[in-house]
Amino acid sequence: MKFAFCLFKYFPFGGLQRDFRRIAEECLRRGHQVAVFTMAWDGEPPPGLEVNLLPSGKFSNHGRCREFARRARTAIAGGGFDAVVGFNKMPGLDVYFAADPCFEAKVRQKHGPLYRLGGRYRCYAEFERAVFAPAAATEILLISEVEKPHFIAQYGTPEERFHFLPPGIDRDRIAKPEDAATRLEVRRELGMAEEELLVLMVGSGFKTKGLDRALRALAALPDKLRQRSRLVVIGQGKAGPFLKLARKLGVEQRLSLLGGRGDVPRFLAAADLLLHPSYYENTGTVLVEALAAGLPVLATEICGYAHYVRQSRAGLLVPSPFRQEELDRMLSLMLNSAERETWRSNALAFAAQADIFSLPQRAADIIEAKALKGRGA
Repeated sequence: MKFAFCLFKYFPFGGLQRDFRRIAEECLRRGHQVAVFTMAWDGEPPPGLEVNLLPSGKFSNHGRCREFARRARTAIAGGGFDAVVGFNKMPGLDVYFAADPCFEAKVRQKHGPLYRLGGRYRCYAEFERAVFAPAAATEILLISEVEKPHFIAQYGTPEERFHFLPPGIDRDRIAKPEDAATRLEVRRELGMAEEELLVLMVGSGFKTKGLDRALRALAALPDKLRQRSRLVVIGQGKAGPFLKLARKLGVEQRLSLLGGRGDVPRFLAAADLLLHPSYYENTGTVLVEALAAGLPVLATEICGYAHYVRQSRAGLLVPSPFRQEELDRMLSLMLNSAERETWRSNALAFAAQADIFSLPQRAADIIEAKALKGRGA
């Protein structure tokens, strides 16, 4: 079969982009043809994937998205595709991978009626309605149950169109016998002694991921504990404001911003704690990746995958509403705790029996079923 995948932008280190790539690779592995339509592509595509660039010269983000949706529909029409799969909301999709929150619910929570007169609102509301309206035929792939009630409340979307997917982490995240040697190797690269504590953050978009919260928590540690702790951040984002905040807090020397990297498993092996104090997180795949690596987790409970941390008993969750003082207290507690080895054992036991790998396979199953239905099979 032949599938069209639509994605606004691809870059190697985004969570949505990684899921897109894994699903595309699974479809290719099954012998299907996959063509992606996107405004921008950064990096090497997987073998066999056809990449079609549809750049837009519009000034605003929503203008570029609307122009892309129009051009994608034109490019896809007559191409003999059995299913159109979207990784961003837009009209004309047979299957939508729901990585983003409910736009309409957020607007009604945060903005007044005047906001809904603007072009940005009209574009994104129209795109979301095209996917979730009761009369639409789009199948919805959910990676978190958190947003489902919001979509149903806003649009009355039928329950049967939602399909929940398990996490889809890469198996290279699983703890390995050679991790002890990797831990020493990474620490040498960072100039860290074995007795120092490596607090790891992974994720692009530093503002949303709560890097400011992490820096404040690092600065609030007792002096001796702070002097033997290092916050290591992997991901893409605007570093300037956070370097300025680190200097203001006096922790610039305890911070390493490494940018986006493809060797995250090495750092999961080297770390003592994963810190993920996000302001918002539909899923938080890195939480499950940390559990697979046997790494204790400290995260905000608003993360869609936070329930895996609770279920595994492999870390702590900062309750909502968020209080910085509570994060400060929990970080100090976890870094000092004799329970770290228990948390590690619990994480490994959980990862050994839970389904945390099959997202690409389940997504491909649903895409195939939708395509066959469209053929009348």
